[in-house]
Amino acid sequence: MEQDQNIKTAARTVVITGASSGAGRAIALVFAANGDSVVVAARNIDALKDLATECERLGGTAECVACDTSDYHQVLNLAATGANIGTGIDVWVNNAGVLAIGSFDQTPMEVSEQVIKTNLLGYMYGAHAVIPYFKKQGFGILINNISIGGFLPVPFGAGYSAAKFGLRGFSASLKSELQQYPNIHVCDAFPGFLDTPGMQHAANYTGKALKPGPVVYDPNRLAHEIFKLSLNPRSEKMVGSFSVLMRLSRALFPSLTTAVAGSVIRTYLKHAKAIATTNGNIFSPVAYGNSVHGGWRIPGRPKAHRKYVALGAGLLLSALLIKRKW
Repeated sequence: MEQDQNIKTAARTVVITGASSGAGRAIALVFAANGDSVVVAARNIDALKDLATECERLGGTAECVACDTSDYHQVLNLAATGANIGTGIDVWVNNAGVLAIGSFDQTPMEVSEQVIKTNLLGYMYGAHAVIPYFKKQGFGILINNISIGGFLPVPFGAGYSAAKFGLRGFSASLKSELQQYPNIHVCDAFPGFLDTPGMQHAANYTGKALKPGPVVYDPNRLAHEIFKLSLNPRSEKMVGSFSVLMRLSRALFPSLTTAVAGSVIRTYLKHAKAIATTNGNIFSPVAYGNSVHGGWRIPGRPKAHRKYVALGAGLLLSALLIKRKW
């Protein structure tokens, strides 16, 4: 990307939602290590204060803002706080999200509604709050952490899928609308499953213990990719080969891919350990799981998933050959 006189090269102001744990926490630490001023937002203010201490040890500065992104007025306050830190907001990372797993008819409707408020409207609120600042400045970067769920429907996660698919449409519309502002960028990141505490935080109406799929990436990988997007903005970034593979599989074989995903989850739930149902952190933060990692794999082993990717690629190729034959 060519350097423009309106784009800052000094330490920047970066707003990150959902920063109390998981990917958001990792993202904040990466920007702080670059010396940026991070404005970290989440509902859990105590977890944010611990994060702020880490950010300052890495050489950045941190401002903590208690913010439920499903509340538009709280998001407006977050944007105003970020704008007052330095000379403007350089980067805004929409990241806050919640998850509810269960049959659609057995998941309380108010829970599905809250998932959509946080995962879809929360991102729209963030964009609506920060874009006026970007237009006034003449520059800015909005990064949406969407996930592969924006392409691959999640069985037993209807509200989550509705929000993620909606985000793709919203972002595409916004990018088209902002074409007359060449120094305002909207970037979408699509990581695969991440080793975060998100699954432990999830609302669960299956009656069975949950865990992510077998291909689980270190959230620090996503954090570094988002940092790269802040330096060299691009419209989309698939994070991890498994994410690329699943997007391709869904595009080529939508019915087959969805059927296989549903079968895998139903088989897992049939044999999983029974537990009580829970609302998780849908309506309020929980007092556990505020680290970057969720403990689903050993962090820092980027090649550990390759056997699963190779298997998936083989199945995809076989299905493609069968389709061509018929």
